[in-house]
Amino acid sequence: MKITEHTELTRRFADDFTALQEAVLARMNGICAPEAAAALEDASLAGPIAIALAHADVLARGVVRRAELSTRSPERLRRLRAHARKVRRARAQAEALCKELRARHLVGRSRPVDTLALRVVRRAFPAAFAEALRQELRDRGLPDGTPQAPESDLARWAWDRKTAGDELPTLVRELRDCDDDAFVQELLRDAREDENPHLTHDAVVERWSRHARAALAWGRYAIGQAEREVLACSVSARHDRLDALDNAYQDTAVLAARSREARLRVTELHDRMQACMATGPFAELIAQCRAAALARFADAEPELWHSVCELTVRHQAHCPGQADDCPRCHRALAAVLADAHPADAGEDGDGEHPTATVPAGGDRYAVLADLPDTAVVAVADAAVADESALCGYGWASEDGTSGYGDSLASSSGEAEVIGICAAALSLLERHEDAPMILLCDSVQAVGAVDTALRSADPTAAHRTLLFPESRQMMDRLLRHRHRVQVRWLKGHIGHDLNETADALAGFALRRANGRIPSSAARKEEARILRSLGSGGGLLSVAA
Repeated sequence: MKITEHTELTRRFADDFTALQEAVLARMNGICAPEAAAALEDASLAGPIAIALAHADVLARGVVRRAELSTRSPERLRRLRAHARKVRRARAQAEALCKELRARHLVGRSRPVDTLALRVVRRAFPAAFAEALRQELRDRGLPDGTPQAPESDLARWAWDRKTAGDELPTLVRELRDCDDDAFVQELLRDAREDENPHLTHDAVVERWSRHARAALAWGRYAIGQAEREVLACSVSARHDRLDALDNAYQDTAVLAARSREARLRVTELHDRMQACMATGPFAELIAQCRAAALARFADAEPELWHSVCELTVRHQAHCPGQADDCPRCHRALAAVLADAHPADAGEDGDGEHPTATVPAGGDRYAVLADLPDTAVVAVADAAVADESALCGYGWASEDGTSGYGDSLASSSGEAEVIGICAAALSLLERHEDAPMILLCDSVQAVGAVDTALRSADPTAAHRTLLFPESRQMMDRLLRHRHRVQVRWLKGHIGHDLNETADALAGFALRRANGRIPSSAARKEEARILRSLGSGGGLLSVAA
């Protein structure tokens, strides 16, 4: 094939999503034309291929789910599952290739090389140098920030100065200025109705990437609702509801593709920002600020500066890379200085404050050591579906009761919060005055519930809680916040209540998505309680 033909085919794939996806799937199945296969190897298509496979992956899983919920033959279902697994593998390979190409790009990217002494100081004494740089930037009227990171205030300042003359289109400005809920709704309209070309604008693309996951979660929410409606009727009456499930998967496939595209666009934006910082007047300004910060460091820490100078001069006298200012030697030299002067702990000194709910140290049962005798103690757990927002939760209490149920959650953390709330609300009805202590093996869930209980504000947990089901349960729980505590318990360590809650959560999820026939559900429930609850005194179940 001629080079010009190869280039034209690559351009066509870049511009035509359907043609690209068809070619990618044909290559996956070994039936791709040689010229198309050669064009797909072009590095410029790595990102678009990952986008196309993100879309195809969700669609393939949707076809499998419809077959599971309808009357398709076992052989047909087996073939559909095999195809979905191939698409998933191809997607993983495409993502791996994108990471590999990105790593090569970062390695090959040129940037100004600081002097050896400056690099040694920055690495050996990061806190002291950072303070010197902050003072220099402040004196020059510049914002704080680390110049290498596109997300830093200083980098944003430079980029905004470069683009200050650009007048934002009205629709872009509206996207930039609307609140988060309205922005997510716009992402859902982008997937379900008409593609919004303004999302790719530099002014909003970072926001698009941040909120794309929330929009994708709402797509999974629609799938979960559609699944519930399908399972609520007999197999013979499911046709229309299965069509609605198909539509939900179609929308979610677009959301998955657009989410991947948003990440790609942000990477491109950051590359352009990095180029802006690495060349021209801004690069000169940064070099001046760093040199001045090094002088401030030398004045503030004369003994450390003397050690740096002595070490670097002695090293450069014999280093074969001295002509290039020893580009790879600063790490080893900094390690020598850091060992000799350990006082500067850098960013690792005071930055971490472990929460009181998660035990430090080696005793995995430490969190249970001070439970009051009057408290009702229960353990909650949850399980989430792969393709929809359906989740199952389970809990077991020391008072001999347990329970399970299903809901909709955007993440495993939200599902665990639902399990905690369900357990607490159920036990509060049984025990009028006793305090409640809920244990859970999810640090995220414990932190979200604990923050909400301490602040008496449900919005404190809204970063974890996206859907109305979990938010409503949290609102109900806050009415009893003075009687409820949450603590972390290490999971899968043989704790009887934790094992029971985990088994009930998995059972509840399989029951909710129809993978356990209703006729067999009670037997399965009894089996779980017999095998896991015999030592815990479980007497009843609340479903």
